[in-house]
Formats: sequence, C-alpha cells, structure tokens
Amino acid sequence: MTMTRIRSVHAREIIDCRGYPTVEVDVALESGVLGRAGVPAGLSTGTHEAHEVRDGGERYRGLGVRAAVRNINEVIAPALVGKDATLQRELDAFMCQELDGTPDKSKLGSNALVGVSLALAQAAATAAGNPLYRYLNPAARVIPTPLFNLINGGKHASGDLEVQEFIIMPVGAENLSHALQICTEVMFELRDLIVAKYGKIAVNIGDEGGFVPPMTGVREPLDAIVQAVERAGYADLVVYGLDVAATHFYDPEEQVYRLAGEELSRDDMIALYKELCTDYQLVSVEDALYEDDFDGWAQLTAELPRVQWVGDDLFVTNPERVRKGIEMGAANAVLWKVNQIGTLTEAWDVAELAYRHGYGVQVSERSGETEDPIIADLTVALSAGQIKTGAPVRGERTSKYNQLLRIEEELGDQAVYAGRDFRWRG
Repeated sequence: MTMTRIRSVHAREIIDCRGYPTVEVDVALESGVLGRAGVPAGLSTGTHEAHEVRDGGERYRGLGVRAAVRNINEVIAPALVGKDATLQRELDAFMCQELDGTPDKSKLGSNALVGVSLALAQAAATAAGNPLYRYLNPAARVIPTPLFNLINGGKHASGDLEVQEFIIMPVGAENLSHALQICTEVMFELRDLIVAKYGKIAVNIGDEGGFVPPMTGVREPLDAIVQAVERAGYADLVVYGLDVAATHFYDPEEQVYRLAGEELSRDDMIALYKELCTDYQLVSVEDALYEDDFDGWAQLTAELPRVQWVGDDLFVTNPERVRKGIEMGAANAVLWKVNQIGTLTEAWDVAELAYRHGYGVQVSERSGETEDPIIADLTVALSAGQIKTGAPVRGERTSKYNQLLRIEEELGDQAVYAGRDFRWRG
C-alpha cells in the first residue's frame, strides 16, 4: 500500500478543443508515479446530466472552472492524501457521498469529481505496471468499431442541419488500421463532392471534425455520404448511423419536432425512421426522440428492433434512467460518457447494468474534448465493441484513434476487431 498511497492531488484550468476552460487533474503517488486526466465537456447536453461547476461572471463568458479547480485543491485533495489509490470504488464513493453529498454532483461539480476519479485510475494502473485497459480488465482484447462523424449539424456546427451527426461505420474492415484508412479515403471523396457542389467554403468543419456543408434535412447529407463511400469503393464494408439529438429541435409545449421546415409528431418521426432505415443501411441511431419520452422510445424500439437505438440524453449514463429504460423496453443501447455521471465506478456500473439486460454500450467523447486519450483504454477495458469520437482529423480526436492503434498493436494476435459484431459486447 505504501507505494500506491496518494501523495498529492492537484488540479489546474486548461482549455478544451473549443477554447473553453476545463479541468485537468494530477494524482501523484508516494512511489513517484503520476496519473493525469483531462475533463471533457458537452455542448449538446442532456437535462439530467450531473452538474458541472462553472464560475459565472465575465471571465470566459462565465465558463471558467476556477471554482471546480479550488474544489479539488482545497476540498478533495486534503481528504484523499494518504489513501490507497487502488481502492477506486471506495474513493469514488467517498468523494460522492462524503465530500459532495448531492444527487447531481452540484456541490463540488461533476467536472471536479470525474477528473480526480480518472486520474486515480491512471495512477493506479501505472503503479501496477499496466496500461489502463489491462489494469481494469486483464482479459480485454476487443478493439471497437469506430463511428466516424463525417457531417456535423445541430449544436456542434454553424450550418442549418438539425440532425447532429451523420456517421459511417466500417464494420467490414479487417482491423482498426483498415477502418481508419476507409474513413479517411471516404472523407477525401466527400470533400471533393462538397467542393464541387458548394465551393471550398463548404468544407469547414464542426466541433467533432466533420464537414458543415449548406445542406438541409436528413436525406441530402446521407445521400452525399453514401455517394462518397461508393466512390471510395467501400460500399460493401460500410454501414451508416445518426446522432439525431432530437431533444434540441423538439417543442415540449406543442409536442412537435421542428425538422427541415416541418412540424412532426412522435408518430411522424417513427415513420421517418422506418423510411430511412429502409432506404439507407442505418444500423445505429442515437437520441431519436425527446429525452423524456420513454413511451415513444419503447414504441420505436419495438417496431424497429434490428436497429441499435442509443440513449444519450435519454439515459445520461445514469443507472436510474437506464433501469427505467430496461423496464419499459426503451432503446437497446446506452451511450456511455463518464462525465455525465461523475466517477469511473458509477459509469462502469452503468455499463455492467446495460450488459446484463442485453443492451449495447457505445463509448463516446464529448464535443469539447481534450487531448487525453483515456476513453480509448476505457472502451477496450469495457469490451464495448464501439466507440464514437468524431472524425479523425483533429488532435483531440486522433489522440483516441492513435491510442487504439497502439493497443491493437500491443495485443497483437489476441486483438479482435468488433466489426459487424459491435452491438452485443461485454
């Protein structure tokens, strides 16, 4: 225990990929080992997510995180010094229950708690002489199928698309390296198509690295991506997905979805999904309906059970909401984001809950990412089979893909690329 005893916990304010402030945490052990974690932040956030602490005021338009940093350095750090970093579950519970004590992490902030929790895991893994994925799961060997977000809309872009992400999944790739090749070559073709139709200005990119062309609706972007895939020669290896983020264009008072100039009811949306799933090889759709419409989600899942219906704003990596979804048959997969719930232990338990009830687990970044590649290790440790971390064109995105390449190389012949079997892992 002496060598894994916590010597210090220190936080600082850094910036994420949007230039917004966020938290970074260092956990140093008596052995001299250091664990470090950067905290991502979402812009398209669910109402029921754990609460971030931001500073308010004029600095950074209120988005500073000095208060969260103080909470770590002045409250959490003194309470953790001298404790054993390998006791992850005990320390996470101590921070949540004894130090914070609120149901939504609003006292200290989910951004404070998750930074410390992940840094603890990194420190303990390094002390054990293992990469994080192997420390958390010695049997881990599944390399996830990536979901590449090639066209950005919604809150992640400056265009007119309400749907947030238009995605390809290279399920027929030989391995992750091949999957990255496929995605990049498709992006080359898509760029050429967009430039030819809309001009060079149209290949600006959004928060997650995908293009933001002046398109509307759902079909126009899908048609462009399908054409790019065909031109790249990968039609047999690629299927498609969406992150609709429907809550953000839903009017709860009128109970309508305002999409591409139309007002759609729940039944209209379900009818639209039936058409899209028939016309395109859609295999995964995230946040298809309003975040509190469990009845609608259950209807959608029952009527189109072969599609992966992923709950993000619906579930927010929260065990109570996942249990409600399981009881009602709403969705069949959980989008997994550690910072939505606050600690690694809580998020891990949500994944285990999902697996026990036949739900898929899709590990995801946030739109406001750091260069920290930790979710690559977490995805492999969970044997999740799928990861969504944007287009591979910006450093905060490529850091995750490059870490997965290292893990795939390290595992060698033991590595199994999830491919078409991405949905039911665990």
